[in-house]
Amino acid sequence: MNSAALVWTAPFGHPFFQHALLAGTAIAAAAGLTGYFMVLRAQVFTGDALSHVAFTGALGALALGYDLRIGLYAATIGVALLLGVLGGRGRDQGQGQGLADDVAIGSVFSWVLGLGVFFLTLYTTSRSAGNGGAGVNVLFGSLFGLSAGQALTAALVGAGICAAVLAVARPLLFATVDQAVAAARGVPVRLLGFVFLALAGACAAEATQAVGSLLILGLLAAPAGAAQRLTARPFPALALSAALAVTEMWTGLALSYALPRTPPSFAVLATATALYAATFVPFPGRTPMRAAGGISGQ
Repeated sequence: MNSAALVWTAPFGHPFFQHALLAGTAIAAAAGLTGYFMVLRAQVFTGDALSHVAFTGALGALALGYDLRIGLYAATIGVALLLGVLGGRGRDQGQGQGLADDVAIGSVFSWVLGLGVFFLTLYTTSRSAGNGGAGVNVLFGSLFGLSAGQALTAALVGAGICAAVLAVARPLLFATVDQAVAAARGVPVRLLGFVFLALAGACAAEATQAVGSLLILGLLAAPAGAAQRLTARPFPALALSAALAVTEMWTGLALSYALPRTPPSFAVLATATALYAATFVPFPGRTPMRAAGGISGQ
């Protein structure tokens, strides 16, 4: 085997890279699919809130002596559903569609973040001696530190989220484009809204392992935003969002391996940001696309 081939295949000989690639691919695909609808439904602020909730849930579980996954999923899914409930209150009958609005998010945002700081203090002063890096991993991710079991679990969860999003994609798109018409046609708009929020919460919880709670929003929003700028067709944009997210994950892992001082989370998000920025560069024959919300008429 020549030297060029060895350079390309060398990373795959390391178990830590294999685990990161397996988990990262599934997580990125889930984030790309979920993020597309998050951007389309103008719920990007919800993703930002869930990143703080992930931080609080994980640190709360660690502070209380539990596996951080328990805190991650309980907090992100629970708060996502709560935001949907709060967002639907006070609206006219038939208009509360499980959409978390900015007022509902703002009502719990600071409290959740403050609670996370409390749990961080509690964890670092009472339980961090046995696992001092856990708090840092929650904030910035730890893809290269995943065991085989953790990587397999992440891959299965990511695949499950992908399957669930694809299963509800068509009615969810209908409900997003025109809620009133979808409801009149018998589409369970409100239920779909809550299902999507639960999937968004689960995706945020799982993505914490890849890029950390501080950078979740970038993995959710950047590929989807780039996809919507490249095509106005919903289902091609959905597929493109997932493909971009996976490409960014692979590129980030490769860069981090080639440049050991570069954290995987930074490399992944730097790639995502670069690709999103590239969609603003004009070139001959390209028709500019409207940003998120253009399809839904918002």
